[in-house]
Amino acid sequence: MTTVSWVTAFLDLPPDVHEAGTRFWSAVTAYAVSPPRGAEAEFTTLLPPVGDPFLKIQRTTGDGPTTPGLHLDLHVTSAAASTERAEGLGARVVHRSEHGYVVLHSPGGFTFCFVHEPLSDRPWPTRWPQEHESVVDQVCLDIPAEHYEVECAFWSALTGWPVRGSVSRPEFRHLVRPDGIPLRLLLQRLGPSPDGPVTGHLDLACDDRPTEVARHVGLGATVVADHGGGWTTLRDPAGASYCITDRDPRSGLGR
Repeated sequence: MTTVSWVTAFLDLPPDVHEAGTRFWSAVTAYAVSPPRGAEAEFTTLLPPVGDPFLKIQRTTGDGPTTPGLHLDLHVTSAAASTERAEGLGARVVHRSEHGYVVLHSPGGFTFCFVHEPLSDRPWPTRWPQEHESVVDQVCLDIPAEHYEVECAFWSALTGWPVRGSVSRPEFRHLVRPDGIPLRLLLQRLGPSPDGPVTGHLDLACDDRPTEVARHVGLGATVVADHGGGWTTLRDPAGASYCITDRDPRSGLGR
């Protein structure tokens, strides 16, 4: 079984919105931006004041996507062994890097990587001057209906994390993350009309959603929809959608 010791979310930003997106997510999290690295200085990391990083940003290059996206890095002991297992579960290898990481697509087309970087110290939520807390703590996979059952089975088998459903919202399931993992995985079934590959977006947990939403708007976000019963959808200055939820920012569970 693949043992996932850490999960990192990678924001993939086209050059024309890279600076605005980086500035926004640094301000939203209160995490510093690392010096750039990579052959074209395309990678940066958001550095929490305490704990290990779990959010990174990539400026897409060449023939990369022209709209903002997101992929996951799964931290494992052996990328080779994990890749073999993933292929057996229906994943497809896209690239094997000379640096040791492997890029794959899930059965529904979501991009993820196996990496070796050993991290273990989960950062806690940020407490803001408004006296509330928030943290980026979840990646929601947006899955077209025809891929939903296969993707749910794939991600649970790959990680070894059990799947749990929602009684009140049957379009949502989540994987039960082990203690210490910084990001939960939420699996959302889209309606019957959307087609194409599985995509993903970030979710924040907070203990005062109206105040947190106002803070984000002040930093340049736009409210897309207030769902009232638990979350608000916004769009960041780079054009990517994300959500602020009422989940407990420390446990990640509903309140």
